[in-house]
Amino acid sequence: MVNIPEYYAGKKVLLSGVTGFMGKVLLEKLLRSCPEVGAVYVMVRSKAGQSPQARVADMINCKLFERLQAEQPDFAEKIIAVNSDLTLRELDLSKEDQSILVENVNVVFHCAATVRFNEPLKDSMQLNVLATQKMLALAHRMKHLEIFIHISTAYAHCDREVIEEVIYPPPVDYRKLIDTLGWMDDDLVSTLTPKLLGERPNTYTFTKALAEYLVLQEAGDLNIAIVRPSIVGASWKEPFPGWIDNFNGPSGIFIAAGKGILRTMRASNDAVADLVPVDVVINATLAAAWFSGSQRANRSKKILVYNCTTGGINPFHWGEVEYHVTSTFKRNPLEQAFRRPNVNLTSNHLINQYWITVSHKAPAFLYDLYLRLIGQEPRMMKTITRLHKAMMVLEYFTSHSWVWNTDNMAMLMAHMSPEDKKVFNFDVRQLHWAEYMESYCMGTKKYVLNEELSGLPAARKHLNKLRNIRYTFNTILVVLIWRIFIARSQMARNIWYFVVSLCFKFLSYFRASSTMR
Repeated sequence: MVNIPEYYAGKKVLLSGVTGFMGKVLLEKLLRSCPEVGAVYVMVRSKAGQSPQARVADMINCKLFERLQAEQPDFAEKIIAVNSDLTLRELDLSKEDQSILVENVNVVFHCAATVRFNEPLKDSMQLNVLATQKMLALAHRMKHLEIFIHISTAYAHCDREVIEEVIYPPPVDYRKLIDTLGWMDDDLVSTLTPKLLGERPNTYTFTKALAEYLVLQEAGDLNIAIVRPSIVGASWKEPFPGWIDNFNGPSGIFIAAGKGILRTMRASNDAVADLVPVDVVINATLAAAWFSGSQRANRSKKILVYNCTTGGINPFHWGEVEYHVTSTFKRNPLEQAFRRPNVNLTSNHLINQYWITVSHKAPAFLYDLYLRLIGQEPRMMKTITRLHKAMMVLEYFTSHSWVWNTDNMAMLMAHMSPEDKKVFNFDVRQLHWAEYMESYCMGTKKYVLNEELSGLPAARKHLNKLRNIRYTFNTILVVLIWRIFIARSQMARNIWYFVVSLCFKFLSYFRASSTMR
């Protein structure tokens, strides 16, 4: 077998979802590590008055592409923007563009999807299922197609505890559901959605499961592989550690914890946090396309599925996530933090609701009251409301653990040359979680919040100020409790004196026994 860069040499690649988090990283890695690739067609729609070409030009003018720019100054010449809208008929491709793609494309990466967990079912079906159907229809017309890669999610079948690298039949026929949603109004769809979802937590996992089965049913003679990443996080190594550009998934929660806004969260400390770095997913995806594409002459009809996860190989738990996030942001605080970072994880609903009231809503209400008094617009309760919505969406995933079979991932790695294993590394056994979490948190600070490291001394000073305010508040609270309850009650005073004398006797005994030794 040829190595991975050699396989992609001269190939024409079609990429959907390029403006998304994973799409950007895939484009950058493909161009940087496979410099002889023929061309990359990227499907982009016009947005806010910007043409697809302008959007792509803006996209590649960011930190992510700086290393590629330094190594290959002319890399942009290989990127061909194609005007397309995946929600419209025939993907809204012009006849000319359809002809170009049909005649030239060798490899397809279908990354486009909505990753909003609480998307209305009709919208989620449109973007995750119908768009996949249209992409497959286009792929069937391609004259030189070697491999079609579909990006799914490891949580597509989260109603199962053990998830193999196979496509499971969904609870409903996707064809019948598509037909039914066509005539139903939005209110009726909303009413039926919980029953359709069954044990799945949201429309995202449900429609991704339907999309997988659609791929199986409509594959025909296409050579197809499916990659299922778990919770995709910041980059591990490439193009540099910690790159992240959005608030989605855990990133927004980490930032809220760093700002001191998030104080409690419903999660199991012992549940596996199946985070997977984005560069691991992209390396595995490029390798999967290489393997199936170069083996197409001898391939079986079976669709290869890759569970791209970390929990079964290098487990990391939510309790550990909480520790590393808070400790990192205490050492390297975010600017203008609301409170010192401190998060309490609990699996008990009542305890979580208590802490939400005490640590979230009460401080937010008091802060908004202060803002009103000084003539500013109150904003903290709105922020807390948005945070709670995000937490409710993630609760299911932070409270459960799954077991994913990863035999195909191991098989794929075994077929790679030593050089390819270095360049397209997805061996998560090498991942050191403490280092990764620090670079992830610092990545949210630098690339999401755009905070300069030069501002760290001022941020640390602000955090010390918050600590002093907290100590002062606690001292005043103790004095008030003393004045109200103890100073006015003889019984309370007697109990207080008894406890203090008991502590004093214990300390005296401890000191005396230490001296005797």
